[in-house]
Amino acid sequence: MEFGVPREVRDLEMRVGLAPSGVLSLVKAGHTVYVESKAGLGAGFSDEVYREAGAQIVYSAAEVYGRSDVVAKLSRPTEEEHRLFRPGQMIFSFLHLSVASPDLFEALAEREITAVAYEMIEDDDGQLPVLVSASQVAGRFTPTIAGQLLRSDRGVPGQKQGRGILLSGIPGVPPAAVVILGGGTLGTNAAGAFMGLGAEVTVLDRNLSKLKYIDERFNGRVTTMFANNFNIQRAVKFADVLIGAVLIPGQRAPILVSRDMVKSMRPGSVIMDFSIDEGGCVETSRPTTLRDPSYILEGVVHYCVPNMTSVVARTTSYAVTNAALPYLRALGEYGLISAIYRESALRRGINLYQGGLADPDVAAALGREVTAHLPEDGGAR
Repeated sequence: MEFGVPREVRDLEMRVGLAPSGVLSLVKAGHTVYVESKAGLGAGFSDEVYREAGAQIVYSAAEVYGRSDVVAKLSRPTEEEHRLFRPGQMIFSFLHLSVASPDLFEALAEREITAVAYEMIEDDDGQLPVLVSASQVAGRFTPTIAGQLLRSDRGVPGQKQGRGILLSGIPGVPPAAVVILGGGTLGTNAAGAFMGLGAEVTVLDRNLSKLKYIDERFNGRVTTMFANNFNIQRAVKFADVLIGAVLIPGQRAPILVSRDMVKSMRPGSVIMDFSIDEGGCVETSRPTTLRDPSYILEGVVHYCVPNMTSVVARTTSYAVTNAALPYLRALGEYGLISAIYRESALRRGINLYQGGLADPDVAAALGREVTAHLPEDGGAR
C-alpha cells in the first residue's frame, strides 16, 4: 500500500503526520511511504532522516496526495488542501468535523474520501488511544504556558496582563489555585503537572469513577468535586487558572462556564480552554493561534489554541505516530474492510466511508443523516 505524509500548512504548525520511526515500520512491512520535502523540519526531522528510514521524498503536496492510497497528517486539512484530495483515498487526521467549516465535509464527501478521525479511534474499553497521546503532551505542557500567562509583564498593562502569581508560591505566600474541568487524560496529566509544581489543584468531573481514580492516583493531594453547575460556579470564582478539558467524542463540547462566571473571576486570571477543538466549554472562548495566542475578555486572559502541542512538535509527532501506527499497519496488511473488523477501534474512528457519513454522532452534530454503512466483514474474523 502507498502512504503519504504531506507538509502541514497551517500557520506555525510544526508537527508532522508520521515520525521517521513510523515510516521505517511501514517500509519494513513492504509499503511505500511518500514524504513531502521539509515536512518534518519543524519537528527536527530532515529529509535525509526520512530517506534513511526508507521514505521516498517528493517535492509537492500534490504529488503526495496524487500518489497515496492513505494520507497521514495531524492538522485538519485546510481549504488549499481540499483540492488535492484524490478520489477514493483514505485520510487519517484530527478532523473535529462537528465544529469544522462545512467546506471540509463537502470536500471529503465530493471526492468520496474515507476519513478517519484520530480523536474518535476508540478501544473496546472506551479509551481513545491516539487522542490520549496528544492529550498527555498537552496536559503536561500546560503549566509551562500557564506560568507565562500569569506573569505581570505580559503585553500592555491592563490589556494582556496576568495576575503576577507564581504557580508554586513560596513560604508565607500561597500558590496559584488551578481548577480543571474534566478528569480525562488531559485533565489528569495537567493535574499531576500542576501539583508537581506546588499549585493547589481542583478537578471537576461528572464521572465519579474518574474522580475516585484521581483521588487515589494523587493520594488525596488533588481536590475533587462533582461537576454540577453549583460547584463549577464556586470553583471558577476562586481559580487563578481555569483549564477546560471536556470532550464528548464526535460532538460539540458543552458550555460549562458562562460569561457571568467569567466575570466573577479576578482580573488577570487565566482561562485555557483546550475543548476549543470541539467548540470550547467556556462561553467567552474563541479559537486563537500560536501567532496571537491570547486575548483579554471580562478582565480575564483567554488562551484557546487548538494546536498548542505544535510548540513541542517533536514529542507530539512521536507520540501520535506511536499510537496511530498499529492502525496504519493493520490497514496496510489486511486492507480496509478486514482491518476495520480486526481493529474495532479503527472502525469507530471512521467518520466518512467513501464520501458518505458513517458515524451517527458526527451526523447528529452536523444536522445530517447517516448515508454510508460499513460493509460486512467478508471473512476477516
